[in-house]
Amino acid sequence: MDTAQVSAPGGAPTDRHRRRVATAAALASAVEWYDYFVFGIAAALVLGDLYFPAGSASAGVLAAFATFAVGFLARPIGGVIAGQLGDQRGRKPMLVLALTLMGIATTGIGLLPTYETIGIAAPLLLVLLRVMQGIAVGAQWGGAMLMATEYAPEGKRGLYGSLVQLGVPIGVVTANTVFLVAGSLTDDATFASWGWRVPFLVGFLVLALAWYIHARVDETPEFRAAERALAEQEKAATRSPLRTILRHHLGTVFLAGGSFAVNTATFYIIVTGVLDYSTRELGMERSAVLTVSLCVSLTQLALIPASAALSDRVGRLRVYAFGAVGLLVWAVPLFLLIDTKSLLWLAVGTFVTSCFLSIMYGPQAALFAELFTAETRYTGASLGYQIAAVLGGGLAPFIMVLLLEATGTSMAVSGYIVGLAVIALVSIRVLAKRAAART
Repeated sequence: MDTAQVSAPGGAPTDRHRRRVATAAALASAVEWYDYFVFGIAAALVLGDLYFPAGSASAGVLAAFATFAVGFLARPIGGVIAGQLGDQRGRKPMLVLALTLMGIATTGIGLLPTYETIGIAAPLLLVLLRVMQGIAVGAQWGGAMLMATEYAPEGKRGLYGSLVQLGVPIGVVTANTVFLVAGSLTDDATFASWGWRVPFLVGFLVLALAWYIHARVDETPEFRAAERALAEQEKAATRSPLRTILRHHLGTVFLAGGSFAVNTATFYIIVTGVLDYSTRELGMERSAVLTVSLCVSLTQLALIPASAALSDRVGRLRVYAFGAVGLLVWAVPLFLLIDTKSLLWLAVGTFVTSCFLSIMYGPQAALFAELFTAETRYTGASLGYQIAAVLGGGLAPFIMVLLLEATGTSMAVSGYIVGLAVIALVSIRVLAKRAAART
């Protein structure tokens, strides 16, 4: 690449190159999350019947959601591997590898025969491909987040990091849209036969983006600076970012994870768990609920960068904590509104929830990046995020179904959210005290 086009005098990246990198990182995040979310929607709608035939609808959904959770259990593996290599070899190669793995896994799910065709091999292969998706998204987030934040101009790290966070609502909107289109063009039998596969087969387009990032995007300036410093100290051959994190920063990793678990859990509850609950238990119409989810996700496109920009001015933890308090307070009203079986009140409940999620999610990328030094940032930030994903997101829809089956009331799910919100606020408080002690 022509360095005159990417570096201003003095070696700093040009504004044009910063925008190119930020756009590429945001697109990488969006397509990865799209591929990841289509599985959650399919798990709520069809995968239980097709891959886990059982005596009851609840058992099939539980099996499908358990497979959904397996992807989250695999995410720390991707975070550890990509974090270690990303802190040693660079952010970009790991991001390209994650995109490639996700494209292969998602396309494979779209082509996978059902239980009726190949028997027990079908659910086993489905789990394997879901594990590959989990490893890919675990590797992707840290790479995309650091590509954006480490290229950010002074005072705009929160805003640039939020561009990667926008991948989540973009992925949700796109996944819901493709499922709505597939459902509208097919009847129920056709949708169950092959219509649900279409959203997965779109996933192969991620491979084109992987090639673009490989060919057109440079490594981040902060990583290159850290690499040069380590080379001068003759430590590059022996350093282990993972060992450094485990020995000296493990508490920070768990605090980061504890602060964010409520966000991931609540997000997957309203995106996936509520889709199953409202259609199977409350008898609401599938396309209407998907449309509500799509519209609610669109609001995050404005709220996420707005909250991130605010955090650049007033502080990450202050904005982050406000979102956690909102989730704590709103957990009970959310399900009281959903249980009315009114599409309007479902929209109101999930919209307010989405606002508080966005307020937390906007500054989260920059917050996690700033918890660690450049030499260990990929590893530390990825581990914190993926621990939250396992404790919160991956198990949330599964736990929601179990709680509903065991208690017969949605207030049990509200209690689950409240408990995670309390853990988040305690973790944020400790992080704030540590930050104050360093100043």
